[in-house]
Amino acid sequence: MSSEVNRVMPTQAIETAVSAPMETRLRVDGMDCGACANKVETALGRLPGVHRVTVSLATDEVRIGHDPDTDLAAIRETLSRLGFSPREPARDTAPACGCGATSCAAPENSRPAPEMPWWRSRQGLLTLGTGALMLCAYGAASLFPAFERPIFLAAVLLGLIPVARRAWTSARLGSPLSIETLMSLAALAAVSVGAEAEAAAVLFLFQVGESLEGVAARRSRDGIGALIELLPRNAQRETADGSLETIAAERLLVDDRIQVHAGERIPADGEVLEGIGGVDESPLSGESLPQVKQPGETVFAGSVNLESRLRIRVTADATDNTIARIARLVREAQARKAPSARFIERFARVYTPLVVVFATLVAVVPPLFLGAVWSEWIYRGAAILLIGCPCALVISTPAAIAAGLAAGARHGLLMKGGAVLEGLARISRVAFDKTGTLTLGRPQVTEVIVLAGTREQLLERAAALSAGSAHPLSRAILTHTASAGIAPAAPDEIRALPGQGVSAQIAGHDCLLGSLAAARERLDDDSALIEAAEPQLALGRSLSVLIEDGRALGLIAMHDAPREDARAGIAALQRLGISSLVLSGDQRPAVEALAGPLGIEAHAGLLPEDKQRLVRELQHAGERVAKVGDGINDAPALAAAEIGIAMGGGTEVALETADAASLHGRVGDVAAMVRLARRTLRVIHQNVAIAVGLKLGLMVTTLIGLTGLWPAVLADTGATVLVTANALRLLRVRVIESEPASTQPTPRQDARAHSCACTD
Repeated sequence: MSSEVNRVMPTQAIETAVSAPMETRLRVDGMDCGACANKVETALGRLPGVHRVTVSLATDEVRIGHDPDTDLAAIRETLSRLGFSPREPARDTAPACGCGATSCAAPENSRPAPEMPWWRSRQGLLTLGTGALMLCAYGAASLFPAFERPIFLAAVLLGLIPVARRAWTSARLGSPLSIETLMSLAALAAVSVGAEAEAAAVLFLFQVGESLEGVAARRSRDGIGALIELLPRNAQRETADGSLETIAAERLLVDDRIQVHAGERIPADGEVLEGIGGVDESPLSGESLPQVKQPGETVFAGSVNLESRLRIRVTADATDNTIARIARLVREAQARKAPSARFIERFARVYTPLVVVFATLVAVVPPLFLGAVWSEWIYRGAAILLIGCPCALVISTPAAIAAGLAAGARHGLLMKGGAVLEGLARISRVAFDKTGTLTLGRPQVTEVIVLAGTREQLLERAAALSAGSAHPLSRAILTHTASAGIAPAAPDEIRALPGQGVSAQIAGHDCLLGSLAAARERLDDDSALIEAAEPQLALGRSLSVLIEDGRALGLIAMHDAPREDARAGIAALQRLGISSLVLSGDQRPAVEALAGPLGIEAHAGLLPEDKQRLVRELQHAGERVAKVGDGINDAPALAAAEIGIAMGGGTEVALETADAASLHGRVGDVAAMVRLARRTLRVIHQNVAIAVGLKLGLMVTTLIGLTGLWPAVLADTGATVLVTANALRLLRVRVIESEPASTQPTPRQDARAHSCACTD
């Protein structure tokens, strides 16, 4: 949802989004595999008033879209009957409220409580109990042979009762072929042919496997938990009399003044008021160099103040700081299913029934029609039932997607879901904006050329027309006029002209500040303007022309330096087989002056609709296009591209607008996203091959009598753990390439670039 108002139901302890239809979020413990997710979706989807159920194994979270009068207690009861433990979701941070308390509605800690040790959980006690009985049975085999079978049966009973109960509940709630059903049938079949020891072993190994899956699932969730732990628990807030008080960091409110000393973590997003020093932002952005911060620049919660005391004004409360937004976006991204995951889920729904039918035929046909021994083929049929468990196959894709998204977040690369990862892996062309993307986005005025009137008149009117614009060229003009001590004139009826400039009435005159092309359209004789502009264009300068009552008063030339990592970032894309181009509304000489040294295709003088058209043309030619910009401008082109990537230092727009975002705005981050996406796709293919290969191999060996129940359940558990462990390798990959020394920005340069979010 685009916006949520959270409240806590005091009796159900459920966090509910108040909207129509309503959405309830629950943290559900015990969901460790894809089969668990399918059971939950099926069971909750059958409840009255429930319209939509989304399960995220990566976050242990269930989102239920429902009518306002839906019985929330029934939702919790259904989850409990399935064998899961529903509870309220952990917040990214505890909400701050105006009363000064941590939370009016829910006085809970922002960090989740420590989990119960495995051996003390119900699952752990069952596993240990079943294992202990099996050991006793093996011991009794030599000392008291008469007790061996009863003890094995006791172990089977202890392991089977909870599994069979869950199987019955799942069947009643719409999942008749759950893994618990398969396990129960296999164990009963083994007992029926006198294989009590193997039946007990199957149930014991199933319990061990569930525990291992839980450990692997928790490991995949640790990345976001570690991000939340970056926030310090306390902050030093200034009081009205200037003294300092220590308060919980989640109680900080917007406009509070705080102080952070050298070596301390910054507790909130804010603006530096006093102090200059390096700040380590690597936990958030992956940037290894300290970023030098000075008054007026932005700092982020969770980063480390390395040098001197900083006095900071808080700009976001605890629920909306950078870490909270990153965690929220990553969790939401992990909850979005990739196309490959949806396909595998559909395949699993067909695969399991087919395997059950095949196992029944294996158990029945040879004895009935070929005179084979019943006990032998029932045993083989039971083994094939276990092979029919789809856990490893269903978890193979979401585990890799979740790990890939978490790995990206650790390096300041935010991708909104598995579909975005899969799309990035297939990109063939990247279209960049110019200003603020390939350039630093901080142009400076290099020359003011007066064609009529005075220099002061030209700058007064230019400043007046620039005052209402956020464009980097407008900001450059305002900075230049302010440093020259020139005050803007008072404009009337300001109008923005998309792709052309800004017009207004100033002192009774019609004025326009715009591009060279827009100015030429409004001049009867543009020869003097062209003569003045050509030398500047030859230098690659960007030009803003001031027109008053149909005559050119003059032009202002500006230069925006390219990002120091632009060449390395473009080269990294070329090594991946991806070609790049720049789409800009600037004059062709300025765009070509930038694109030439980078070796990329240049398109200049474009309106927003022109950029969209070019993206469409590339797509019609068979290219898969990613559009890289600032997340504000060029919305049509960003929407038209397969993937829109926002470059902006943690701003709300950069995080919320596009399909993916780079927190620290490096050109090389685009290649890093593609590398990570391609590696994730390789892991998905490996996982599917592991899961399917083991199933097919065991099915063959079971049919010819080489393997039985033990290898079947071991392979199922092992495959699930193996594909999860293979996915977790993504958390350790280095996605940011080391750049040559010549392309590394200095701390000062990168710090200033980090605080800029400009338009093209």
